[in-house]
This record gives sequence, C-alpha cells and structure tokens, in this order.
Amino acid sequence: MKADLSWIITRINGKIASVSLDYHAVSRLMARIADLPADAVGDISCTRAGTEELFRLSDSLGWEDLFLLGTPFQKSVWKQLFDLTHSPEGPLPARLCSYSDFAESMGKGPGVRAVAHAVGLNPVPVIIPCHLVIPKESIDRLHELENENGLFKWKALYIVDQRIHYGDYALGAALKRELIQIHMTR
Repeated sequence: MKADLSWIITRINGKIASVSLDYHAVSRLMARIADLPADAVGDISCTRAGTEELFRLSDSLGWEDLFLLGTPFQKSVWKQLFDLTHSPEGPLPARLCSYSDFAESMGKGPGVRAVAHAVGLNPVPVIIPCHLVIPKESIDRLHELENENGLFKWKALYIVDQRIHYGDYALGAALKRELIQIHMTR
C-alpha cells in the first residue's frame, strides 16, 4: 500500500461493530446504539490497526465475532459478502465479482440496486470485503484482457490496465483499488 493507514476498529461487547478511517463512522454507530435497550450494550472500545494488521484480524474472525446494526436485508447481504473470503475452515482466496452476479447469487437478481446499496453501507470494510464487488463492465474487461493475453493470470490483471474502473467506494475509489490489490495478492 502506498501509505499504511490507521484504521479505527470499534468493538461493542467485545465484537467488531465498525471499521473506519475517521471517527465519523464511530459517531454514526454511537447514534444507532442510542436506540438500543440499555442492557444490549456493555463495553465499547476503539483501537487502531494498520492495513496489514486489519487483514490478518479479518482472517481470524468468524461471523459471530461481529456486532452489526442493520436491517435483516442488509445483514443478509453482509453475510454473503463475508462468506466470499471466510469459511469455517479459514480464509478463502479473494475473488472479484460484479454487483449483478453477487445479487444473483443471493437470489436477488432483480434487486441489484438494493443489494448494491447494502454493500455500500457495510460498516466493517476489509473484514466484510465489499471492495471485491465491482461493476459488471469491469469484470467483462478483465475477462477480455485474460483472453487477449494468456500470459497473465486473471488474479493479477488488475495491474495490467489501470484504466479499469472498480466502482465507487465509501472510502474513495483509489483506496478500493489498493484494497483489491492487497487482497488479490495475499
């Protein structure tokens, strides 16, 4: 990564509830927990981690290690995203997928916009790898590049053509590209 970032990891009751680069996400999280019953929240803590440390932490987590506040639909999208890189046996290799293919895999093909919106509201980036979901046109372009030049493995094609747009990202498109690069080369 060009510059190692300092991620803020917020835990509620020992479970990860938020990952962000600034305290705005923490503030939004605090506003959401204000509506919860008093006994639902015990300890709240924030720690900092570098990007590689955050990826290593992600590798060690299970779904039950997360404290996610969202609608049942959002949580179902986040769980499906989590399962892209996590299994009970351990971390899975990263793979890119399109928003439409991702929605289809959930049985929500006609609701791709709602699925994409939920992807964008992911409260724990990197741990739930929303950065691996990219526009269909970008997936198609990666396949074209693969067919044009058999020397490259598809996994490494993101380096070949820097004109490929990987889509918007709440933390910025440049960071999305960097996170994809890190995730794909681990």
